[in-house]
Amino acid sequence: MKKLFLILFAAALTACGSEQFAQTAPDAKGAPIVPMRLQSGVQHCFLTDYLPTWEGADSLTIEGADWRLTATEEDWSEFDVECSDGVAVATIHAWKAGAKSSIVALCGERNTNARLFTAGEMMRMVAVEASMRPVQIVAMWQNCRLSEQCIIRGEESFEVMIPHDAAALDRSFLRIFASSNEGLFNDVLIPLEKGRVVTSVDQLTRHDHETQILYSLMIDRFEDGNPTNNEPLNRPDVLPEVDYQGGDLKGITKKIEEGFFTDLGMTTIWISPVTQNPLDAWGLNQTPFTRFSGYHGYWPIYTTVVDHRFGTEEELHEMLATAHEHNLNVVLDYVANHLHINSPVLQEHPDWVTPLLLPDGRKNLGLWDEQRLTTWFDEHIPTLDHERIEVVEPMTDSAVYWMNKFDFDGFRHDACKHIPLHYWRKLTKKMRQAVPDKNLWQIGETYGSPELIGSYVRSGMINAQFDFNVYHTALDVLTRGHSVKALAQVVEQSLGAYGAHHTMGNITGNHDKGRLISLAGGTLDPDEDHKLAGWTRKIEVGDPVGYKKLSLVNALNMTIPGVPCIYQGDEYGEPGGNDPDNRRMMRFEGYNEAEQAQLAVTKRLAELRRQELPLLYGDQMTLQLTEKVWAYLRVYMGEWVVVVLNTGDEAATMECVLPKGIDPSQSLKANFGHDFTLTPDGKLTVEVAGNGFEILTKN
Repeated sequence: MKKLFLILFAAALTACGSEQFAQTAPDAKGAPIVPMRLQSGVQHCFLTDYLPTWEGADSLTIEGADWRLTATEEDWSEFDVECSDGVAVATIHAWKAGAKSSIVALCGERNTNARLFTAGEMMRMVAVEASMRPVQIVAMWQNCRLSEQCIIRGEESFEVMIPHDAAALDRSFLRIFASSNEGLFNDVLIPLEKGRVVTSVDQLTRHDHETQILYSLMIDRFEDGNPTNNEPLNRPDVLPEVDYQGGDLKGITKKIEEGFFTDLGMTTIWISPVTQNPLDAWGLNQTPFTRFSGYHGYWPIYTTVVDHRFGTEEELHEMLATAHEHNLNVVLDYVANHLHINSPVLQEHPDWVTPLLLPDGRKNLGLWDEQRLTTWFDEHIPTLDHERIEVVEPMTDSAVYWMNKFDFDGFRHDACKHIPLHYWRKLTKKMRQAVPDKNLWQIGETYGSPELIGSYVRSGMINAQFDFNVYHTALDVLTRGHSVKALAQVVEQSLGAYGAHHTMGNITGNHDKGRLISLAGGTLDPDEDHKLAGWTRKIEVGDPVGYKKLSLVNALNMTIPGVPCIYQGDEYGEPGGNDPDNRRMMRFEGYNEAEQAQLAVTKRLAELRRQELPLLYGDQMTLQLTEKVWAYLRVYMGEWVVVVLNTGDEAATMECVLPKGIDPSQSLKANFGHDFTLTPDGKLTVEVAGNGFEILTKN
């Protein structure tokens, strides 16, 4: 057997040399392309969804499946894929001038019992364990499919050779996809440094998107660093809660320099829009009576001008430089769906907006799903008609302007689902062409089904979206008494829809939500009007169990695949209703005992997230699932972490047997004080308090 392995290893070593990449296109070794997810039947595809800078291709071919490819445009910029019934993993090769770049294509459903996880590396071979025998295995290095000779198969486990070419890149990725007769396996993602598996968090940088922890802040409500630019409207018809309160770019810079974000464990700051908003008041609230200032930044007058109430261009450059000096990314919130009605652009082109009146005479206001691509948010912020190229061109140019002129690390895109897909194709193509050397990350805002959300998540559109389905399900579990099985199911659904190593945003809340801690503590009812509640009574935490439940959501977000996102104040448990009560001025001191304890837990969770590779690149599987307890495992290169969430009010005991291939001799420690035992035969028992959690890591 040993002799046979050595023969196979020698063959793999030879097969994984540079000659197998002789026909690869220059960009094939660039950022990994998001897989094409297909179902049986015919699907229409756009080449730029996967290869954003390709105008077209000479031809497309397929490897690994008996599917039909048909060009619907002569240059293959659009094409149809006809998939046969069943499950398959294939690669579609796009050819241009004799060179190819390859796109992984997955057809069929995920089988939640079909699991892959990495077991270790030896002699440039990555060992992979499987819960059942794979029928197909496709290994990719970046966007190059490795030859079959690079894969050494066992009965269920197998090894994949890391190609020689990987040694030339500081960061590249080995990706593995597989299928059984019953469905698709989870995909595997392994970061490489100079051709060797990353085995220490010290090797990671802020440009490794899977390792981000995102902090969301509203500029005006964060920190006043320069009182000289304060310009509240101070009008009798504008209540203080919706007037400018002084936060600015200087304030963010100050907090970066003081180490606020670093001490908290954050890696990326999402700032609200910086563009110029109106100088007067708009909109109307009847109870209580008030108009609104544009303190939030979402009513752009000019799309390429820094609002002077937030600071100057020089102060923006300074903030970005300071962030990068402190190893922090900054992503900019950009509004492309609408302009303020007094924008000079709309004054010159009033026809560039969608009609306010529908054919039946109704006003097209707030019809988020019925008129998804045309509805207006309010009468003073008309929705742009992005079906018109004369609208798309200047709006995408304005977005690219911010990446060109300022050293941002990407975008958070507002109202993503209300803008047609072709806008995102155009924007990402322009960004790749304008700043090809920047590793930009884009995340969008879409409420809806995984199919709708995922339709925007493409290499040629945006990298990720916020996973509101996980957030809303977690709220239902914590505030309505729903079973945690529903939460496990929706997390699994997201892994199947977006990939097992996606960078979707997992949130504690945002500026459009009632505060989670007040919902969990009972001072907000899940079914009441949270905006009205914030206006009509003082919203506090309520039952102190709210702190435990907020920590539970943080523990979930920090330990499942995706990018954890903390909305300002959720790190210590700021209470509140919905807008504007969820936008109280940030507090940096004067915390009570419960808030101090909450902050300590948040910091510890972020620390674990950043120091444990299984929580960053580990493959996930459920160990036990009951009505109230969910225990899951994350495994990376043989090292593993166990997470136990108890959503019930009473203490619970979790018992399970570790899966085959998991080393039970790994020494463990409990990070949150709960008792556990692990026997030599892999039986794990963990006792967890009510509304509590435990994370077991290598000791």
